[in-house]
Amino acid sequence: MIRVMLVDDQAMVRTGFRMILEAEADLTVVGEAVDGRDAVDMVERARPDVILMDVRMPNMDGIEACERICTSDAHARVMMLTTFDLDDHVHAALRAGASGFLLKDAPPEQLVDGIRIIASGDALLAPSVTQTLIDEIARRPASQPDAFPGIAELTERELDVIRLMARGLSNSEVAAELYLGEATVKTHVGRILAKLGARDRVQAVVAAYESGLVTPGS
Repeated sequence: MIRVMLVDDQAMVRTGFRMILEAEADLTVVGEAVDGRDAVDMVERARPDVILMDVRMPNMDGIEACERICTSDAHARVMMLTTFDLDDHVHAALRAGASGFLLKDAPPEQLVDGIRIIASGDALLAPSVTQTLIDEIARRPASQPDAFPGIAELTERELDVIRLMARGLSNSEVAAELYLGEATVKTHVGRILAKLGARDRVQAVVAAYESGLVTPGS
């Protein structure tokens, strides 16, 4: 059973999400918070696997709450939800440790599938959000290499893998491209995440773009 916590300052939104999620046999809502501060206080008691977190809330916004939760001992993974796909929100949320980012008008089945994907340890970005992120990073100067020391530790094969990850390829697609077994690619991805200190594929790709290892359109 996947334990989900809802964080939104609008009661009707939380009610709508609860109805969608509790119609699924493998999902259960274990708590509702009205703002980021409430979420930070509640997460230890509720012990959710996935937190659906609104971006814009009073008292403490979703990005600050996400950062506090992700830097604590909580094992919960955070999916940000918003009506806006604004550049700063996407980039800041992923830097804060979010594992996914969906727009609130996403179809219910996409929301449900997204929760399952994040709970399994992977990451999720809506297609429009992915492009927004890449466009935002493209406008920023590349960071100094020493800002990402793990990049220098990547082997040639791991560099091949992360460049393909940055193009949006799945493990099976990377395997086909490099003529490797999918299990081998999964091992490479795990080592990349460990070297970069990334929670998931999305954060690894962000580091690749920000360090200049990968450039948009390459």
